[in-house]
Parts: sequence; C-alpha cells; structure tokens
Amino acid sequence: MADSELLVCVKCRKGQQGADDIRPGQRLFDTLSRHALPEGLRLRAVECLQNCNAGCSVALRGGNRWTYVYGGLDAEADAPMLLDGAARYHATADGLIPWRERPDHFKRNCVARVPPLDFPDVTPEAET
Repeated sequence: MADSELLVCVKCRKGQQGADDIRPGQRLFDTLSRHALPEGLRLRAVECLQNCNAGCSVALRGGNRWTYVYGGLDAEADAPMLLDGAARYHATADGLIPWRERPDHFKRNCVARVPPLDFPDVTPEAET
C-alpha cells in the first residue's frame, strides 16, 4: 500500500501568535514531530493550506486515495487524535474511513475532500 502523508500548515495562526511568537500551525507540527508516527505515514510541513480563518489545518493524502483537509485543530491537544485518524486513513485503500470509525473531529471539521487523480468521470443524471 502506498505511503500516506500528513501535511501540516506551519503558517496557520488561527488569528493570533502564541505567547512565544511560534505560530499555532508550527506548534502543531512540532507536537506531532515528538510523537511516534503510524506505520506508512510521513509528516511534512507546508507553507499554507488557505484555511487561515479556521486553522490549524492539515491535509491527508496518499496513493490513489481521496485527499482530506481538516481545520480547527488545537496545536497541542489534538495530536493523538490526528495520528489515530491518519492511521485509520492509511489503512484504507481509497482514503474513505467508515463514518462510525472516524474521529469526531474528522466528522465535524472537514474543509475539503478531493478525489484521487484517476477518479472515474461521473455522468450527470439527465433531468426529467
């Protein structure tokens, strides 16, 4: 199974700087870096995911899976949940975690879902 990537926007500031001037997005990346990553998951910093008003934001992508963007993450408290969700994502062939198995945060804070590159065309239904 192809590796998955957890992309963390290190520029997210959620409207503020931290007390030590470290942006919350960078703090999230640093927190995740201190945890053991699930098998097959690569952690990467990115400059911006264009979800500035609802940061901290991350994206999950990999192989021929759907890509997901999540926002509203707490820079320190959500790391274990995020890694659990990333492991569940990686365990799927298509990136579609069954609804009941998704972390609650994934259910309520999905910013976007992007199909894989070789997603088949959808034929619109004819209007009657």
